Order: sequence, then C-alpha cells, then structure tokens
Amino acid sequence: PFTLAIAKHRLDEAEVKADLREIGPRVPFTIGTEFQLEALRVTHSVPDAIGLSITTKSGRALHTGDFKLDGMPIDGRLTDLERMGELGEEGINLLLSDSTNAERPGTTPSEQIVRENFERLFSKITTGRIAVSMFGSHLHRAQHVIELARKLGRRVLLLGRSLQRNVALAQQVGLFAQHEDVLIPFDAAPAIPREQLMIVCTGAQAEARSALTGLISNEPGPLRLEAGDTVVLSARAIPGNEPMIGTLINQLLGRGLHVITASGEPGIHTSGHAARDELRKTLEVTRPRHFIPIHGELRHLHAHAALARELSVTTTIATDGDVIGVDEHGGHSLGRVQVGQHLMRREGVAPVSELALAERRWLAESGAIVAVVVLQQGSGKILHGPVLQGHALQQDEVAVLSLATDSARQQLTELSDAMRGDDARVREELIRGSRRVFKQLLGARPTILPIVVRLP
Repeated sequence: PFTLAIAKHRLDEAEVKADLREIGPRVPFTIGTEFQLEALRVTHSVPDAIGLSITTKSGRALHTGDFKLDGMPIDGRLTDLERMGELGEEGINLLLSDSTNAERPGTTPSEQIVRENFERLFSKITTGRIAVSMFGSHLHRAQHVIELARKLGRRVLLLGRSLQRNVALAQQVGLFAQHEDVLIPFDAAPAIPREQLMIVCTGAQAEARSALTGLISNEPGPLRLEAGDTVVLSARAIPGNEPMIGTLINQLLGRGLHVITASGEPGIHTSGHAARDELRKTLEVTRPRHFIPIHGELRHLHAHAALARELSVTTTIATDGDVIGVDEHGGHSLGRVQVGQHLMRREGVAPVSELALAERRWLAESGAIVAVVVLQQGSGKILHGPVLQGHALQQDEVAVLSLATDSARQQLTELSDAMRGDDARVREELIRGSRRVFKQLLGARPTILPIVVRLP
C-alpha cells in the first residue's frame, strides 16, 4: 500500500497546447514501493480535469476521476480514450471509474447543446435582467454565458464567492479570458438598465446564503431581482435538495419572476459525468482485470458494477472507509479506516471536536439564557437578581422571560442560607427555576448559563 500527494502546477502556454499525455507527470516516487504516475486528459465541467494511471511493481490502476466522453467539448480537450486503450493493451489490474450517471441510459449531451439553447432562449428575452444560476466550478458555462451576453449587448455581473474566486484563478493562469469590456463590478450593476444586465451567480441548489437567495432577499439592498426579470436554474438538483429548490422556485414565481428550469427546458443543463453507454465504452477500451466503481451514491455504484459484470469484469463494491486488496482472484476486504468530515476553525489550527459541534448545534436550535444572581458571602443573602438575559430566543420565548425570572427567584428563596452558600447548588436551582416556565408553557428547553457572583 502507498499514499500519494499530488500537486498540479500550471505550465507555460506552449506546454499547455501540447498533448497532455506527453506533458503529464511520469516521475517515479518511492514510498515503500516504486510507482509511476501518468496524467490522462479527461473531459469534465471543470477545466483541466485529469485521470491518473498509477503503475507499481504489483500492477497498474487507472483512476478516471470525474469524466464524460463529450465529442465537442468547449475547450476542445477530448477524454484521452486512445491512451486508455494503450494502457488496456499493456494491462490494467484495477479500474476505478466515475459512477455518478451509471443509471442514465445513452450518452451525456455535449456542453455545446447548452450554449445553443442559451442563445435561443436569451435572444428572445428583450426586457428585464437575466440571472443564470449554476455551480461555481462550471467555468466553461460561465465563459460562454459571458460571450453570449456580449453578443446580445448585455453587461455581466459575477456573484458568489466560489464563482468569483474560480474565475479569478482561471484568469491568472490563462484558462478564462479577462472580458474587461463585459464584466462589471457589483457597485456598477444597479445603474445598468435592466434589459442590459446579465447576472451569473451561484445558488441553483437553493443554498441559504447563496448569491441567488441574496438577490431575492426581502431586506433592503442595492440590487434585487424584480418582477419581469428572468432566472435560469442551470443545474440538476443534487439528491436531497429537491424540496429546497421547489421552495426557491415558488419564491421566485411569487415575486413575479420568469423561471426557466432544466425540467422545463432540458437543454439548459448537461452533466459533466458519463452515462451508461460511455461507461460501457470505457470498460471495453480499458479491459481491466478488476473493477471498483467510485463516485455517486450506493445505487449508482451497484448500477455501474452490474454493467461491468455484463462485460465479465470481476467487481467489488466499496464504500467510504473500506480498504480493498486486489489480487489474481479479485478484490477482498482488508478492513476499514476512519473517514468523514474533519472540521477546522477558519482561524487557528485546532480541530473542532464532535462534542463542541454538538453543543453549538444545540445552542443554535434552542437559544440561550444567561441567569445572573449576586449573593452575599457567608450568609447567602440575595443582594441582586436573579436577572435573566435571553439570546437568539423566539418571540414567544422572550414573552415568558419575566415569568422565568420570577420562577428562578422563587426557587432560590426556598433554599436555606446554608444551601445558598454552595455555588453548585445555586447554579442548579437557577437552571431548574428558569427552565420550568419554558418547559411548562412552551415545551422549550433553552440552554441556561447560570452565573453566581459573591460580594462581601
């Protein structure tokens, strides 16, 4: 077994125009065993996508990465099936291949279809703004939306941190034109006549803080979509997001916006992943001795595995964390490793523990109340309070805050002086008295933070 760490560097223009197979990394490394890497050009919705051929003394593995077999890609960079076939002739012990669209019959339409449909639809829209919402990584689509806007006499505003960051990086390395005559900054957009503005933004999955949801916010702002504007949701719903996207569409329609979706106009989006016929062709070209489907949900992995078995390729289904060994008899489990999210704070280097994360989620859901009481040292006499201050409470919870204060005070007065001399007991009674009202009247359990102050 070995571990790979790969850094992808941008090459100069002459090298970029060369065949990726000729310029890809072919440098042997030694980490317990010697192996070679070869980058294989693949077509995807992200520019410069690659697969990897990994050759060791024990055999060769081919990892396709995300890919499809688009015959007319926007950047002209075809998936290198020829080289995959050559590797298949030499012998591929293990193929790991993208399963995202394994349930979809036929082939995935070309991105050129989206370009043609955008031109057909947008040329008919002569009034109002056009907002095209898509994934922030889909730079090919953003590129041809900008080119179409120039043709239609519209200026373009890019909205969404991920989209803006990706475009800026792509411009730095020459993958994305500057478009200085079309792109405008945010502060210039409100002054552009509505029929002359096109917005390219993130938020097609109805994310709560996305650029698109900001454009329809009820809060005042310099730029908001208005009745008569058009919104194009140029993305497929990620499984599980359908209810949120449905709510978003209803909100858009409720504001008087014209909404174009991929369900009504299939040609406004195409996937970056291969469908069944393309996956079959990849299997036939590479002729692996063994196959492990990757990417997608478990049902996609099973659909891809069934396709491989039709071609008499031995197959192993693996999920996140499975360690699989492959030999002449096929794949077998070697155990599991711990996998999952490893959350880090934006500032600093310390990881976020599961306990801390659970507590923060609870605070977000329940709200918090700080309960402060001032007692006299020794006697335990109540000098001031208790005072309850609520944070992130609902309106009905705020309304019963005074009742909770009375309940907490009553709870403390019923304690003996000796009991009020014990800080732990006082904190316990503050929590009990404060929470009782919320539980009885509202069925709520806000987080209570008790503070005991002692004065001479």
